[in-house]
Amino acid sequence: MTSPTPVSRADVFGLSKLLRLQWEEAQGCYVLLYPEGMVKLNGSAGEILRRVDGKQSVDGILGDLRQAFPDAPDMEADVIAMLEAARERGWIERKDG
Repeated sequence: MTSPTPVSRADVFGLSKLLRLQWEEAQGCYVLLYPEGMVKLNGSAGEILRRVDGKQSVDGILGDLRQAFPDAPDMEADVIAMLEAARERGWIERKDG
């Protein structure tokens, strides 16, 4: 089995069709809903995944996050690591150009 291609800034991802991302007021966070249950996301993961729309590149997501959180330290490595983890879990899928 080969390992997946690393996430690049030009990649575009969309949420898996089996999942739905939504804000849960009772939980106070974003969650991923799937037929068997729910994944509660921490604040960073929720902010990243809510920008995964199948249209915006990783570079665009990074720009949007930098604009939303201008005082945050450089986040590129953390965002890419989170997207790689989400892809490994099947939460997101790479979209073909």
